[in-house]
Amino acid sequence: GIILVAINPYKLLPIYEEEVIYAYSGHEIGDMDPHIFALAEEAYKQMVRFGKNQSIIISGESGAGKTASAKYAMRYFTTVGGCLGDSSMEEKVLASSPIMEAFGNARTTRNDNSSRFGKYIKIGFSQAGVTGATIKTYLLEKSRVTFQAKAERNYHIFYQLCASATLPELQHLGL
Repeated sequence: GIILVAINPYKLLPIYEEEVIYAYSGHEIGDMDPHIFALAEEAYKQMVRFGKNQSIIISGESGAGKTASAKYAMRYFTTVGGCLGDSSMEEKVLASSPIMEAFGNARTTRNDNSSRFGKYIKIGFSQAGVTGATIKTYLLEKSRVTFQAKAERNYHIFYQLCASATLPELQHLGL
């Protein structure tokens, strides 16, 4: 398949705005510069044209920008394909992130909020419009529960629970 190598510039760039989405929409892969939107367009066209499920695999090291790339791809699909509903599907899918991140993210030497688990995001379409999405997670680093490298932390949820231990509603937990 097609491979795109991307780097995290660690700052916002104007290459992910809505006008860039529309610039890639309808173009063949290779007509324009390599971009996550070019990959999303190719997957979208293949799905609409041939009615076949498509996959985009985003892989990389901690802090490489995998989550951001996934957000950009979702934004592409909801912008180009439309979203059936009154609010952005991207926002709905990502609304669960803070809860998931508390249980699966930790501070590492490279990233203060590094995801320590994998995510499989399945986006549903009907007549080329986004109808919904599900996120499945799988824990990659169980060892982090009992050991962290120097200057790293355990999962955020442990610190949040300890910081909240004195709250009346958590007294029965014996934290």
